[in-house]
Amino acid sequence: MLAELLELVPGGVEEEHGETYVEYAIYGAPGELPALPDVEAAAGEGLVEVSSAEIPDDWADRWRDFHGPVVIGDRLRVRPSWLVDDGGAGIEGTVDVVIDPARAFGTGAHATTRLCLELLLGLVEAGAADGPLADWGTGSGVLAIAAAKLGFSPVAACDHERAALDAAAENAAANGVGLELARVNLREEPAPVARTVTANLTAPVLLTVAERLAADPQTSPEMLICSGLLEGEADDVAAAFGRCGLAERSRRAEGDWLALLLVR
Repeated sequence: MLAELLELVPGGVEEEHGETYVEYAIYGAPGELPALPDVEAAAGEGLVEVSSAEIPDDWADRWRDFHGPVVIGDRLRVRPSWLVDDGGAGIEGTVDVVIDPARAFGTGAHATTRLCLELLLGLVEAGAADGPLADWGTGSGVLAIAAAKLGFSPVAACDHERAALDAAAENAAANGVGLELARVNLREEPAPVARTVTANLTAPVLLTVAERLAADPQTSPEMLICSGLLEGEADDVAAAFGRCGLAERSRRAEGDWLALLLVR
């Protein structure tokens, strides 16, 4: 549903979960939004109620209400720039990453991003936060920027979407870190090579990358954090990268989403 809405309303979509509902807030000027009548819709073998309501005229500012700080362990904090006095910024020993939402995926709030950040922080705590890192499909740059602030260097980041690269560049500048940004279509082009890689992508893209790496295992990273995986996809992705010389070291789950740490 979220993917379909993003095609219809590029101005912004937010997803909120409750015990008995899923809510999507979509934003746009008058005349830009699709008509969404109240209906019952088929969902598998059952019916779900679909209702809609118009947001007040201050929608241009209300979207900020959806974005709060994300804290990973006691070492890493990701927040939007307007949250500066909520009790977490500036705590000694905490790496503060500032990410403002734009037309690119990744604020730290989504489960797939959080899982990647948890595994990345685990590498740091294990003393493996050194050397080059590449972020495949960087989106807003949150993983690449966090990696740079945690001690990886140099950090390269790639994405196929120009808007994502622009957002990553702006966020990197706001955090005072340098990223080597490149426009790469991972479905068709080789991924940037680095000792450590983060890849918050979809399973089909990861399988395509793994197939390419298997043809030349020397280009495989030593450590790969990959996410964007549903429960039924993780084993296939782990097996595909296994053919590149990478073995599963750790697996984390949140809801329906999984992330893997694969090590040579």
